[in-house]
Amino acid sequence: MAKVRMYTTAVCPYCQMAERLLRGKGVAEIDKIRVDLDPALREEMMSKTGRRTVPQIYIGDTHVGGYDDLSALDRAGRLDPLLAA
Repeated sequence: MAKVRMYTTAVCPYCQMAERLLRGKGVAEIDKIRVDLDPALREEMMSKTGRRTVPQIYIGDTHVGGYDDLSALDRAGRLDPLLAA
């Protein structure tokens, strides 16, 4: 299974929904990067993704985007193959 990395904060309902979706797909480990604890990490996230909001999700080297993007990938049947890579 591909490595999953998620930029997140402590209190973020979309982050929790993304994690629940990924866990439901069998993802056992999510590398969570807490941008609320370190402003430099938020700057890193914004530099890499061009986005300010969390979650920002990577599956392997692929930037998926936020929860809405992750959910859309799942509905389109493209999330499982990405996770299996």
